[in-house]
Amino acid sequence: MQLAVVLKLKLNTDDASGQAFADTAYQYMLACDDISQYIFDHDFVVNSVVLSKELYSHLRESFRLKSQMAQSAIRTVTARYQTVDTQMKGKPVKFSADGKWYSAERDMTWLAKPLHFHRPQADLVRNRDYSFVDNGSKISINTLGKRVVCSFTVPKAMNKFFDGTWKFGTAKLVNVKRNWYLHISATKDAPDFQRDDTKCVVGIDRGLRFIDTTFDTAQQTRFVSGKQILSKRRKFDSVRAQLQSRGTKSAKRALKRISGRENRWMADVNHQLSKALVTKYGPGTLFTLEDLKDVSTDAGNFHSKQQTHDLRNWAFYDLETKLTYKAHEAGSEVIKVDASYTSQRCPRCGRIHKENRDHKMHAYHCDRCGFRTNDDRVGAMNIWLLGTLWVSGIDNPSLRNSQTRNA
Repeated sequence: MQLAVVLKLKLNTDDASGQAFADTAYQYMLACDDISQYIFDHDFVVNSVVLSKELYSHLRESFRLKSQMAQSAIRTVTARYQTVDTQMKGKPVKFSADGKWYSAERDMTWLAKPLHFHRPQADLVRNRDYSFVDNGSKISINTLGKRVVCSFTVPKAMNKFFDGTWKFGTAKLVNVKRNWYLHISATKDAPDFQRDDTKCVVGIDRGLRFIDTTFDTAQQTRFVSGKQILSKRRKFDSVRAQLQSRGTKSAKRALKRISGRENRWMADVNHQLSKALVTKYGPGTLFTLEDLKDVSTDAGNFHSKQQTHDLRNWAFYDLETKLTYKAHEAGSEVIKVDASYTSQRCPRCGRIHKENRDHKMHAYHCDRCGFRTNDDRVGAMNIWLLGTLWVSGIDNPSLRNSQTRNA
């Protein structure tokens, strides 16, 4: 198993070094836009070897990029197009015809215009474009002109990543609130989690009313309310809608600031939630999550317009990502299981009946054995069960095979 994190180093710059970084990041952005236009105009060729042969000299001459930076720009753009291609293939377009609903697969060829790179930044290769000097106290960074050597600061929590056991990879030079940062990818090999290592299984049900509901091996349930978080996000939505209706340049600048503020706030919320879970349960814990892919577009889900919006904008994936890497660091594991029937199955008798769940009252009442509890708790209990099945040796546990719904 490989652990992966991103280190955020704040660069201590003066006017000269700051300007050198700004020029480099801006030209790199322009080069990425140029490559993107070429890909769009040439039937979406995303082969970096072909693009390097066609564009390398042009990028060096037109944008003054160093050799490695020109190659990095090509890889940056091809990676972005490949990501978009994967995303579009995972979300087919749905349409109605002849009174029926159909779906059609999409890929990047559906794009109406080339991808646009609007933020000045640059990808830098370790030991070519950046390297640590002066016994690691300073960092040397390549620019369009001379290399810049400057000191840097990191949060205390990140000092452990400089103990020599982590391997640094490609870095990204970015500007945030007029400060320059270097975001460095770092990896470390760690022992794979084994089923026999499991000391505790935790089922986690994620949602809007409760941001997470957990049920563990000790039969304990924990609820984390999402009411205040949802309220704050809707306030962000309200302010965003007002600014969008204005359409002025100042309103657009404000939209950027608000978007960044909201993302940082939600990332911090997920950081705290994931840290609390890993700290509470410790090493040897199997955290079990539902696979929430297409949760808001699944034909079996019926949500109001507001609920659909909330679900699509909820940071489920960010929480999952943070929990995963924190769990791996702590010697634990995170798995995703099939979400089918987790909110409909009775944890006591195994009866699966959709009407047993009352969405409005957030309650579950089994019509067979009489079991009653909160509906989010039912989800967490069934997810926990799937986790225990994985520990017992079942690779892809699912409740589909145990469906006993009556007519």
